[in-house]
Amino acid sequence: MSEMKPLLIELGVEELPVKALPGLAQAFFDGVIDGLSKRGVAFERGDAKPLSTPRRLAVLLPGVETEQPEQHSEVFGPYLNIALDANGAPTKALQGFAAKAGIDWTALERTTDAKGERFVLRSVTPGAQTAALLPEIVREAIAAMPIPKPMRWGGHEYAFARPVHWLVLLHGTEVVPAELLGLSADRFSRGHRFMADKQVWLSHPNDYVESLKAANVLVDADARRERIVAEVTAAATQAGGVARITDDNLEQVVNLVEWPAAVLCSFEREFLAVPQEALIETMEINQKFFPVLDDGGKLTEKFIGIANIESKDVAEVSKGYERVIRPRFSDAKFFFDEDLKQGLVSMGEGLKTVTYQAKLGSVADKVQRVSALAQVIAPQVGADPVQAKRAAELAKNDLQSRMVNEFPELQGIAGRHYAIAGGESPSVALAIDEAYQPRFAADDIALSPLGKVLAIAERLDTLAGGFAAGLKPTGNKDPFALRRNALGLARSIIESGFDIDVRGFLSLARNAALNACVLGTEKTLAEAKSDKERAAATKARDEAIALRDGDASAGIDELYDFIIDRLKGYYADKGVPATHFNAVAELKPASLYDFDRRIDAIGTFAQLPEAEALAAANKRIRNILRKAEGDIPGSIDAALLREPAESELAEAVAAAIDDTGTALSHKDYVAVLGRLARLRPQVDAFFDNVMVNADDLALRGNRLALLRTLGDRLGSVAAIEHLSS
Repeated sequence: MSEMKPLLIELGVEELPVKALPGLAQAFFDGVIDGLSKRGVAFERGDAKPLSTPRRLAVLLPGVETEQPEQHSEVFGPYLNIALDANGAPTKALQGFAAKAGIDWTALERTTDAKGERFVLRSVTPGAQTAALLPEIVREAIAAMPIPKPMRWGGHEYAFARPVHWLVLLHGTEVVPAELLGLSADRFSRGHRFMADKQVWLSHPNDYVESLKAANVLVDADARRERIVAEVTAAATQAGGVARITDDNLEQVVNLVEWPAAVLCSFEREFLAVPQEALIETMEINQKFFPVLDDGGKLTEKFIGIANIESKDVAEVSKGYERVIRPRFSDAKFFFDEDLKQGLVSMGEGLKTVTYQAKLGSVADKVQRVSALAQVIAPQVGADPVQAKRAAELAKNDLQSRMVNEFPELQGIAGRHYAIAGGESPSVALAIDEAYQPRFAADDIALSPLGKVLAIAERLDTLAGGFAAGLKPTGNKDPFALRRNALGLARSIIESGFDIDVRGFLSLARNAALNACVLGTEKTLAEAKSDKERAAATKARDEAIALRDGDASAGIDELYDFIIDRLKGYYADKGVPATHFNAVAELKPASLYDFDRRIDAIGTFAQLPEAEALAAANKRIRNILRKAEGDIPGSIDAALLREPAESELAEAVAAAIDDTGTALSHKDYVAVLGRLARLRPQVDAFFDNVMVNADDLALRGNRLALLRTLGDRLGSVAAIEHLSS
């Protein structure tokens, strides 16, 4: 008789890759669950989750049936018109089907589907014992794990992410017989490599977590995470500061240890003269340490390491961590001091010899284009164009610094420090740093007005240049990160509340990029040495000239549409329905901030009871106007309003236009749509009582003019017909 018993599966391995561990653990867990489900073996999942440490992958389920239910199968045979002849005798097709099944054809059942009645063989077999199924389930789960480069060990052909050394397979109190990866399943796990290096007897799956804990192994990653946070926080408090615990660093440390123990360490105060971002980068990325900050967020000389052992001599462990970090800090200090001697302004000379992109010239050329854009943008958003020019001219100089060469993630950050040291204004220095924001998906945009100007100008040039040089993203390929730059540009404008003409700025950026491409290709042509090189360079130059002298509006449309396409995901993450986004996108507002305000307004409008009916009416209006033949009058002739419903609608539309004119000019879109919602009764009455396509051409034209006037105002904020299902 089948019953529920807890199930434990554990693979003991040599240390797994830190970043791969969570994915491997989840895949192993999912594979076992999937294997049980496919075979119809009932199980209780409860709050079960993947269990893992660097040395083990485990699945622990609170209940799994000891056997499958009865297995019912159906094998379909021929339809009656094929199976039986005119006299009702079995044909060769039916006889063959029955013979293959090993029974007389008269024992077959019949069933009916969409094509008619047919023969069917139904059978019921007892369910298999779960213990007999588990080896194959585990084997399938292992085979399905995402292991790009499996390892082989010993003299056999088995392969896995790392060599496997033990296998636990318990269903209830019984060991499930299994041979996997050259190992025989048993009930022995293993404790901590150093603190409890011995076998751990497991009498029951429910003992697993506590038995391993007694052997100094926390198999639950959440438990290790909580312990690390608690110990790091306590150590930082002891040091009089606050620990910096980032998600990325924490997750890596969680997957590095089985029994975490915090160790408080320190370094020489003289290193604090180095930009703290460089020191933090070294501690977190290279060593997986946790920096300690003061209450103001400044780095202190304390840091915390996580040992995988409770040492009897913590001071020695601390010395070891300090010894490891000191050379990296010394290098950072040397780079910083040398960069200060050179100065940020002098660094800029080297940009002339650094190629940004073959067709677009050097990094210095890009700096000039960004500077020109920044000077145009600045006065439109309340920033100083002189400071914008200065910040743009210095923003890329730190790319030539020793510090950024060693720590590429410090682009802009290092520039800010060097700008301050060189006597630049605080606003210029901050803008050099903020020009890179947002640096990643969840990052904030630049906060200062000057930083926002540089961030926008930089991305405008990158986008325009990328398209001009033929670097548009294809599939997963986006070498110049144009998608990320487009979203960063849009976010910087929208979240800053800058009501600026994006198309106009795209035009400026595109013209500058196209001119750069022409110059770049002409330079390449002049430097060509062989006939083959000259032919290729001539072709590239001619293409660049043709693009520069071609249809400018098409190029701007392409760039604009690319930016809008990036906003689909941005608004989807905010919970904006695709219909709302499409309704605004169809109007293609020149201002992205205006785009955002329309999105908000359409969201408010969609909640009104009149919204669905008016959206459907506008959809109907669009269809009628699209199919209309001949010219539609430019205005409504009151003398041709014959039906009461059309007179009432004309009057209501005129009043609505008067009422919404000021709000529309002030971009108070919520007020516009709210007022238009009051037109529903007159719109409904018109379509119920008035024949638009009247035989009288004058009447028909006048009614079409009325509908066009109504549709134009209904669509003044967004193409609301998209809200109609």
